[in-house]
Amino acid sequence: MSEQPRDADVPTPRPSDDYRAGDRPVDDHPAGDHPAGDGRAGEADLLHLRAGGVSVVVDLGGGTLPQVLHWGADLGDLDAAVLADLRTASRPMPIGFPVDGEVVTAVLPEQSAGHLGTPGLTGSRDGRDFSTAFLVTGHDVGRSDDGTQRLTVQAVDDAAGLALELVLELTAQGLVRQRGTLTNTAHDTYAVDGLLLTLPVPAAATELLDFSGRWARERSPQRTAFTHGTRLRDNRRGRTGYDTAFVLVAGTPSFGHRSGQVWGVHTAWSGNHRTLAERSHYQPGLLGGGELLSPGEVRLATGESYTSPWVYGSWGVGLDALAGRFHRWLRARPQHPRTPRPVTLNTWEAVYFHHDLARLTELADAAAAIGAERYVLDDGWFGSRRDDTRGLGDWYVSADVWPDGLHPLVEHVTGLGMQFGLWVEPEMVNPDSDLARAHPDWILRVPSRLPRPARHQQVLDLAHPGAYAHILERLDALLSEYAIGYLKWDHNRDLVDAGHGGVAGVHGQTLAVYRLLDELRSRHPGVEIESCSSGGGRVDLEILQRTDRIWGSDCIDALERQQTQRWTNLLVPLELVGSHVGSGTAHSTGRRHALSFRAGTALFGHLGIEWDLREADAQRAELAAWVAAYKDLRGLLHTGTSVHADVADPSHHVHGVVAPDGWDALFAVVATATSEAFPTGRLTFPGLDPDATYHVRPQPPGDVVEGVGSPGLSLPWWTAQGVRLTGRVLAEVGLQAPVLFPEHLVLVRATRV
Repeated sequence: MSEQPRDADVPTPRPSDDYRAGDRPVDDHPAGDHPAGDGRAGEADLLHLRAGGVSVVVDLGGGTLPQVLHWGADLGDLDAAVLADLRTASRPMPIGFPVDGEVVTAVLPEQSAGHLGTPGLTGSRDGRDFSTAFLVTGHDVGRSDDGTQRLTVQAVDDAAGLALELVLELTAQGLVRQRGTLTNTAHDTYAVDGLLLTLPVPAAATELLDFSGRWARERSPQRTAFTHGTRLRDNRRGRTGYDTAFVLVAGTPSFGHRSGQVWGVHTAWSGNHRTLAERSHYQPGLLGGGELLSPGEVRLATGESYTSPWVYGSWGVGLDALAGRFHRWLRARPQHPRTPRPVTLNTWEAVYFHHDLARLTELADAAAAIGAERYVLDDGWFGSRRDDTRGLGDWYVSADVWPDGLHPLVEHVTGLGMQFGLWVEPEMVNPDSDLARAHPDWILRVPSRLPRPARHQQVLDLAHPGAYAHILERLDALLSEYAIGYLKWDHNRDLVDAGHGGVAGVHGQTLAVYRLLDELRSRHPGVEIESCSSGGGRVDLEILQRTDRIWGSDCIDALERQQTQRWTNLLVPLELVGSHVGSGTAHSTGRRHALSFRAGTALFGHLGIEWDLREADAQRAELAAWVAAYKDLRGLLHTGTSVHADVADPSHHVHGVVAPDGWDALFAVVATATSEAFPTGRLTFPGLDPDATYHVRPQPPGDVVEGVGSPGLSLPWWTAQGVRLTGRVLAEVGLQAPVLFPEHLVLVRATRV
């Protein structure tokens, strides 16, 4: 039987520590019985959902699966007659259709309805029942306590022996999300090959944005034309992936951060998945997603069900608006971190595998002195793990390195007022480990061979009950023995030849990881968990239901991080993205950057430090000033709206955060390369209240203009007195930019007068 992912969707608001798997209110009103002002209108077979400036019009007529007639800008109050005419006005001319009459492209497209693009459901009974024709048997419309509107549709195909439940939700923030549950009602097994859900986009969306990437360069943007055919992004890494489509966006020509209509989808799944954009002569555009299943991976016996991942959709004018819906939804969850995000010292790039109590306590002293609030002991504390070739999976504190256990270090760190954190990689194992020698059958593999090694490691099959129980016991024991407040949960290889019991195992592995995280959170509700996967290889909305932070990239080179963090922010708000200040020379690229560039980049995230501070010497005072600034500003950075200016000069970037009430804002002016213009000219600062007046001035410690073109050159407004301008002037006219050397930045503060 295929397990369903945990439903962490629209829980009743409650303290985050009380959140449990499976919490979900049932507050559904019968169809046609809705409270006044709930954003719904229409007849029984025509539904208009409205929230957060978004309208979704769903056609349930004809007994076939639901079809979305409109997803996008709020259409205002529409009575039943107008909705009926909208349906009539939306019907295409049947010229060149593959079947007589109208082609119906539902949220789960079916070939039996004339759709000859990518089908919504693929599967069969050894070749039989390969094509479905579902008929709707009923639907319900409900509203959750948090304002989410939910349409639940029940459908059957008696000939194929299948039942289908589709759920479409519109959140209070204007996010659309869908998932489906397929149940086998026949007496023989049905093999599910895929379940894909879609949303329509108009013909005006002629450009696509999605992402490529690799280790240390995650989420690199790429644009293509939205032409006839299918743009299919398959991910087979067994984790979200560096090169996942991430958010697949269709938009009007030349859309930017602040302009153009955009529609984007995100497949919320941490295993293999697919995301697509498709256009045909009878369908102007579709965006969709779902899990990517291997042959035979999900086989349903009688009465068994398969539930797809959630597929999210966000619409807006400009990418900032699209991102803002994701951010507001994440922040509204009851389990979203509410406490200030602590300044984190991670030991990896400071000591690597060289663990020594005296050295690590000195590092803790230096971290506390500059204002760190969390201290994370990284790889190398367990078993025979003195390098990356051995010991992985042996989650016992090394008696050789730590004869008294971790207690001396933990007590020293907590005695300094810092929280103690620990690195783990529970899903992996080195062949050279006690665990692998004792249980070679616990490795995820095909029966005839081991997968080719990667990083000297294999994947532990957590769908195996014994392996799951062992890892749960080990992590539970560590969290019970030590005062650990934080786990850096790593995942350092792709899943290749990932078999379980002779069949494909990625689906089961993904669900097992979710169960493991859920159980640990239940037993230790005060522990926070970071999703790290060779850096940013596991970043999706489903893993973020169970974790409190993601690691954006193993590369903390500030220049690379400017791009990585900018595009990670398309989905994830700043407070959930770990961003560290490294040493003067970047570990992954060899570049050298001024501390102001490194710290000013890390400021726009969950700030941390990955640097041997014992060797920082004179820079400790400057770093302490940046840490103090972060503590002063994190209330703004971690609750405000992320904004990005559309700058014509590709050598410069302006990004920032505006407080929800528009009273305060912080911007970074970043020079990533030399400019063809000298000086650069005026830069705009978006997102402020257009009718309010703001006091605009440089923000210490990012007020030092490093790299001025000549010793006598000055910028008249670059003083503590600054200038007073309206939000409209700042967005439309802007300010003369400071002259910066490449790979430098400055900070600008705007406070409402």
